[in-house]
Amino acid sequence: MGCSPRSSFSSSACFWAFLLSAAIQLLVTVNGGSIPITILHAAKARGAVCLDGSPPAYHMEKGSGSGANNWLVHIEGGGWCDDIESCVSRKDTYKGSSLKMDKTIGFSGILGSKQASNPDFYNWNRIKIKYCDGSSFTGDVEAVDPKTGLYFRGERIWRAVIDDLLAQGMKTAQNAILSGCSAGGLAAILHCDKFKALLPPTARVKCVSDAGFFIHGNDISGGRAIEKFFGGVVNTHGSTKNLPASCTSRMRPDLCFFPQYVAQTMRTPLFLINAAYDSWQIKNVLAPTSADKKGAWKSCKLDLKKCSASQLQAVQGFRTQFLSAINTGLGNSSKGLFINSCHAHCQSGSQLTWAGKGPILANTRIGKAVGDWFNERSSFEKIDCPYPCNPTCVNIDSES
Repeated sequence: MGCSPRSSFSSSACFWAFLLSAAIQLLVTVNGGSIPITILHAAKARGAVCLDGSPPAYHMEKGSGSGANNWLVHIEGGGWCDDIESCVSRKDTYKGSSLKMDKTIGFSGILGSKQASNPDFYNWNRIKIKYCDGSSFTGDVEAVDPKTGLYFRGERIWRAVIDDLLAQGMKTAQNAILSGCSAGGLAAILHCDKFKALLPPTARVKCVSDAGFFIHGNDISGGRAIEKFFGGVVNTHGSTKNLPASCTSRMRPDLCFFPQYVAQTMRTPLFLINAAYDSWQIKNVLAPTSADKKGAWKSCKLDLKKCSASQLQAVQGFRTQFLSAINTGLGNSSKGLFINSCHAHCQSGSQLTWAGKGPILANTRIGKAVGDWFNERSSFEKIDCPYPCNPTCVNIDSES
């Protein structure tokens, strides 16, 4: 949220950020209970391991009743590492090692178990894949550097987890969703068609990407720092061979890490949940540190109310870039859109924003929009008016 662990509460922004974080954690606990971690020890035999060589993991709550044969697989977010140094820094954390992960977590939002707040998916088999490879589950390098001990095996992790779920009954699924937030939302797009291909042809299979539509955008210096960064991810992890061939066959592989080029040829229905002023993208696509060397954007990036008139104009220009990428990048006629005007990142994992008092578009909250779209009760393709028009916004910044 922009407040360091050492920040005092003398800053009102940090104080309110703390209260929001505490409220979200309370909602997670109340709504989901404690879901134990499953460590896939057997996956090590196929080289499917985290950055540090530890086995992959997921959390699962089994379905019941009418949801017993329905599956919702949600991919955790958490950024990327684009070179050896940054991957080493993740290696001994929960973002690079299952040894560092929480043993139990709460489920909320799209994974929530309460019918009242998650009526369409509450009793499905609900899984959260833990993210420990730093490449949105696309990497696969056989060699292991003896100096760093780094493993780049994201694609193997993805397949090992999915194979395990198929063996547990997902191979006969009637309904299934692949979803994710942030880097996990990108992974859901990159693996969407693969996911559908592994399930019965009679199953209804769709994908939901939350805060995962990272655009190939211009920054405040006129450059494209995000292109260099994503290119580093693809090269470091050996991702090229695992990116969608429908994209890599027609353009540079590093560009196929951008959803706007992948989604054009996707065959599986996709729903995008995204803020047009995505807080991660404002900080890292529009105004990255490399383009903001004097730190003029430091306050604006954290709170749009603190932007100058010229900065706000650039922020509105980012929205224009974002909407253009959506308009040209989504070719699927079965798409769904919930693009609000919040300054937020990841809105499906919290009860607050999924179905509580969170953002509304067309008199509809996110959870209902996704449920209606998946079950084909009605379509939903809504794009909000420009900031700051929506008073229902909850400006949450998460990578859950």
